[in-house]
Amino acid sequence: MPAKGKTQWAQLKVGLLAIAALTIFATLIVLMSGSQGFFKTSVPMVMYLDDSAAVAVGAPVRLNGILVGRVSKVSLSGLDDPMRTVRIEMQIQTEFLPSIPSDSQAAMAQETLLSTKFVNIKRGKSPQAVTPGAEIKARQIDDFNDIIAQGTSTLQALEGVVKKLNDIASQVELGKGNLGKLFVDETLYSEFLDSVREVKKIIVAVNEGKGNLGKALNDDQLYEDVKTAVARTNKLLDDVDQGQGTVGRLVQDRKLYDEGVKLIEDTRGAIADTRHLLAELNAGKGTAGRLLKSNEFADQLKASISRLDSIMDKLNQGQGTLGQLLVNPSLYESLDGTSREMNGLMKDFRTNPKKFLSIKLHIF
Repeated sequence: MPAKGKTQWAQLKVGLLAIAALTIFATLIVLMSGSQGFFKTSVPMVMYLDDSAAVAVGAPVRLNGILVGRVSKVSLSGLDDPMRTVRIEMQIQTEFLPSIPSDSQAAMAQETLLSTKFVNIKRGKSPQAVTPGAEIKARQIDDFNDIIAQGTSTLQALEGVVKKLNDIASQVELGKGNLGKLFVDETLYSEFLDSVREVKKIIVAVNEGKGNLGKALNDDQLYEDVKTAVARTNKLLDDVDQGQGTVGRLVQDRKLYDEGVKLIEDTRGAIADTRHLLAELNAGKGTAGRLLKSNEFADQLKASISRLDSIMDKLNQGQGTLGQLLVNPSLYESLDGTSREMNGLMKDFRTNPKKFLSIKLHIF
């Protein structure tokens, strides 16, 4: 009897363990399938499409990306409207029902080209929420086949780029082209190492104080000179900041600043006066404006120039005394001779003035 009781107790433990295992297994299946759980209620809703886009039963239903339910059935509607050929039934969790306005629209969506399709509900703006069993209007989007075709062309283009990169890598490994020679040519590699060694020698020489650059970097006197120059520069800037010296007074003197501002204002006033004067000249005001704008003055000036041209023509033709003087050679020679005689007379007069001056005294 005791042995029989132990056997029954062992069988009971095995049964309880099997029940627990089945419960855990069922829970895992529910969690992995993404179902709504045992204690969550749901309500049916429906939508109509022209094409199911290969959506499967159990596909997620999302509200602006948030999981709110699952697709329960995909079937033909039997309606004549080509835009309502496919009927998709959904189970929406009751807790999300108030968050779905009655003017919301649903459409097929897909996260990536390889992921499963799902129904995405775009929230509307109506203050009224949908009721259980209501129809959600379908939103027309680009056909998934077109999207997949575009993705396929993109993948093909990417595959071509990868192939070209592989070809370039192969050419480089074979030492072809400038880049290949750079990686494969031992002579170039040796020259590069030689250049590195030379640079290293220069750096060592500079660190040891050799050469002009080395002396410049390692000479303590040069450092002190630079330090002194920097100190003097700082002192000069301090003096300028304190208003000392000519530059300091120029920078800090308030009176000079006021004079500069006054000069700028005077310059602006002079520019304004000049603009006003030019405006008056353009308007023909004043004597200068009338001279510039008066047609009578222009006619008089033109007549004067014409008369001057006429006089110059007469002079060139030898008319008048001045014209004869300009073009008559005999008159020029006569005047030249007279001038010479006058010069000779003046020379004699300066040499012997008594010859030309005589004083007669008469006594009566």
